[in-house]
Amino acid sequence: MSKTAENRPANTEKSHSANLDTANEDESASESSDTIALPAHVAGSGTLDQLIDTARDYAKAATAKNTNKAYAADWKHFVRWCRMKGTEPLPPSPEMIGLYLTDLAAPAGPSPALSVSTIDRRLSGLAWNYAQRGFDLDRTDRHISSVLAGIKRKHARPPVQKAAILPEDILAMVATLPYDLRGLRDRAILLLGFAGGLRRSEIVSLDAGKGDTPDSGGWVDILNDGAVLTLNAKTGWREVEIGRGSSDKTCPIHALEQWLHFAKIDFGPIFVRTSRDGKKALEARLSDKHVARLIKTTVLKSGIRAELPEKDRLALFSGHSLRAGLASSAEVDERYVQKQLGHASAEMTRRYQRRRDRFRVNLTKAAGL
Repeated sequence: MSKTAENRPANTEKSHSANLDTANEDESASESSDTIALPAHVAGSGTLDQLIDTARDYAKAATAKNTNKAYAADWKHFVRWCRMKGTEPLPPSPEMIGLYLTDLAAPAGPSPALSVSTIDRRLSGLAWNYAQRGFDLDRTDRHISSVLAGIKRKHARPPVQKAAILPEDILAMVATLPYDLRGLRDRAILLLGFAGGLRRSEIVSLDAGKGDTPDSGGWVDILNDGAVLTLNAKTGWREVEIGRGSSDKTCPIHALEQWLHFAKIDFGPIFVRTSRDGKKALEARLSDKHVARLIKTTVLKSGIRAELPEKDRLALFSGHSLRAGLASSAEVDERYVQKQLGHASAEMTRRYQRRRDRFRVNLTKAAGL
């Protein structure tokens, strides 16, 4: 190796890497971890190249797939904005990022203003992308923190919550499904998602057994009294216990067993696509978007909130409606609901409870008034 290469300043390499990243802004955020490489003074080898590939896989797995997609979109939007303003995204400029946040909250053009939560997420996406490129973004810099605080003070609104799917709703929804193979699958998805308070990504990531597939997000153990779901969720590994229902018609475990039996699934992804005629289970795992579409479709067919226009009914419900439904319907100690949903705090669980006795504990009377 020449002296020139040995004595090359570190910031020169960073600048070169930054230029490459800027040129490839259309690549996904997870692919920015491809910058993981050997130090310049180390000679490559087959063994080290294998380790680099493995390290890149770990780097991609550090954040959820949907988070990676969102951060990639955030970076792409910011790069385009910078070029339209005649500036460059690298290195990070707190002044320019402050102006970017301002334009998101109060755009001068035809673009709609973004919500405070979306702006906050965009900033997190930029910080993550800068970190992948070897830069630190100081979010406490006054050009960023002061602008963001002002945006929150002026534009913050209470979070818009999706409607909860209540027990009578879920029964009406599953009643719209046929008893063909596809209907058995979708019935299991709705009942299991509701009884487990599961995220849509947790539902479709389940495998029949431990370690069946590389992209598994957990597995199911079916027992006499119910099923235990071991999930690798965004908050870490947790177990979800789902007991059997009072009848086969409403039992999530019976619905799951029916699907597994007729689909002939004993290995790999549990919830998979079916053939066009709905008579054969395929190998491809379902997308989590299927759960959202399934909920909206069955809500419309079942006549839930029929007094509202169709557009409003569709906007009311999403994948989170299943989690909110369990939290709002289970009349047990709040701690059990918190555990089932995998929440770190009781306050987060209460956000999911659309109906509850808010004054069950009356501190006014307890204080003697």
